[in-house]
Amino acid sequence: MTDFPQVNSAPYPWPFDGRFAPANTALIIIDMQRDFCDPDGWVGQHGADVAPMRAMIAPIRAVLDRMRELGFPVIHTREGHRPDLADLNENKRWRSAREGAEIGTTGPCGRMLTRGEPGWEIVPELTPLPGEPIIDKPGKGAFYATDLEQILHARGIRNLIFTGVTTDCCVHTTMRDANDRGFECMLLDDCCAASARHNHAAILTFTTMGDGLFGTVAPSARLFEALA
Repeated sequence: MTDFPQVNSAPYPWPFDGRFAPANTALIIIDMQRDFCDPDGWVGQHGADVAPMRAMIAPIRAVLDRMRELGFPVIHTREGHRPDLADLNENKRWRSAREGAEIGTTGPCGRMLTRGEPGWEIVPELTPLPGEPIIDKPGKGAFYATDLEQILHARGIRNLIFTGVTTDCCVHTTMRDANDRGFECMLLDDCCAASARHNHAAILTFTTMGDGLFGTVAPSARLFEALA
């Protein structure tokens, strides 16, 4: 299977140890759900601007289409809680209530951030294909209380390309966790977003500090150049 050259990312060419291929590299799409991208979803209901998140659908779709075409593994994540809310801690419930959108209560997209509800589903433009794993997580990071790490190791994956929402919460929490577990991480800066743009910018800085403390950052155009 074809190996691809390093991506011209900052602060160093990714991956650090040379070429990458579908056999060892996966695309991770974090929480592209209606609850985060739809004005009627959970984020919109507590007053945050979902426009930056919605703007990510098209660029992520472009990356997704190309990586599917080349045979790269794709892994999706969804944040949401059990219908009985047994996995929802009291602090998280309390904070969501203070924001005016208590998890588990009913909104325009059904019970907010609750598994099985319309808002919990991934946006139609990025619907997973059969065989693409979906990691259902109760917290911010996709490694917490899930089998993500087992899936990656079973498939021989050591390089991760991150997209999705939100940059300053679930995306970077997962990326930091992956970095600690020894995965080589790259964040596509035009394929992730936060409701506060300065938070998005800050995470890009945090990622690349210390000569790539948590990984590298690149626009999707640089990835397409390598995949060409």
